[in-house]
Amino acid sequence: MKLHELQPSEGSRHTRHRVGRGASSGWGKLSKRGQKGQKARSGGGVRLGFEGGQTPLFRRIPKRGFTNINRKEYAIINLDDLNVFEDGAVVTAADLIEAGLVKKEKSGIKVLGNGELERKLTVKAAKFSASAKEAIETAGGSIEVI
Repeated sequence: MKLHELQPSEGSRHTRHRVGRGASSGWGKLSKRGQKGQKARSGGGVRLGFEGGQTPLFRRIPKRGFTNINRKEYAIINLDDLNVFEDGAVVTAADLIEAGLVKKEKSGIKVLGNGELERKLTVKAAKFSASAKEAIETAGGSIEVI
């Protein structure tokens, strides 16, 4: 297939009804709007969630909890993911992003203790779980909280 041979699949493209263009068009006079009423008027209709004056659903259901605007969200990495680095390497957030292990740094990196570390690394991160800290030091590496 070439670029000039591309075309939409059958039935995926519809021509719109040009309403209000005379009786012979089939969509004249009331132009598919029915007779009178709010929805027949120009600019008529109701906003999203409006229920004709009845208390809307989003106001009827109970509200729970709150969102902490100061919440910090950490990018999480496990110990077994760190085995891609060479022995004796210094691992920073930039290295993790470059290696494709973390997409975004967010509020920092948190290292968790899942898996086993087989290399001696110096890991620089915002947070470490107790098991991760212990495993890195057992493997002969060191941690640095930034």
